[in-house]
Amino acid sequence: MRKVLTTLALLALLGGCAGRDRLESDARLTVVTDNVLPAPERADLTAGDRPALIGPLDTIQINVFNVPELSQESQVDASGRIAMPLAGTIDARGRTAGELAQAVATALRGRYVRNPEVTVNIKSSVSQVVTIDGQVVEPGLYPVTNQMTLLRAVASAKGLTEFARQQDVVVLRSVNGRKMAGLYNLAAIERGAYDDPPVYANDVIVVGDSPQRRLFRDFVSLAPLLAAPLIAVLN
Repeated sequence: MRKVLTTLALLALLGGCAGRDRLESDARLTVVTDNVLPAPERADLTAGDRPALIGPLDTIQINVFNVPELSQESQVDASGRIAMPLAGTIDARGRTAGELAQAVATALRGRYVRNPEVTVNIKSSVSQVVTIDGQVVEPGLYPVTNQMTLLRAVASAKGLTEFARQQDVVVLRSVNGRKMAGLYNLAAIERGAYDDPPVYANDVIVVGDSPQRRLFRDFVSLAPLLAAPLIAVLN
């Protein structure tokens, strides 16, 4: 609590005169007093209608007509790939079932299977995913559990790249229909300055410089030694 009050007092002290007028005139976001990004509502966790795209950890059934030894049930790995005899490793992430079937057929055609006829069905889909982008080793979609936190999410993307800006991490979230963002410092979390925040399905995590991070620029310039995350509503 003391950290929150210190942060707010610093913002209030430095936010006067011309600086405050400039911030209030910026209609892109409104910083809120709470230092916790609210959890999403049930409706926020349900993605809208979209094409059925294959993602990491989805289970798919691949059938090759008249070649039963090549037909198989496969789980897409965490990096979005599948492995098949003769076809080798194929990137499945972000493809529809039809697009993946075409990719498998093309791979088999180059490995001595004459005119392969391939069908792909999505048997089960991991719908609860978080998007991790920016300066991480393997950006992409990752499954979310009720134990997921920001540090764990970044670790699931194989961690930060060599020159990643770990003090510039933005979590984007819809809360009761409002678009919100939280600015976090991974190093501060690791040294115990504040709690590792929970991550939910449909969150988007962006590490490093980004348009969302630049929205916070003026607020951070007023209070560069923030003792807590900055939470804002995107207008």
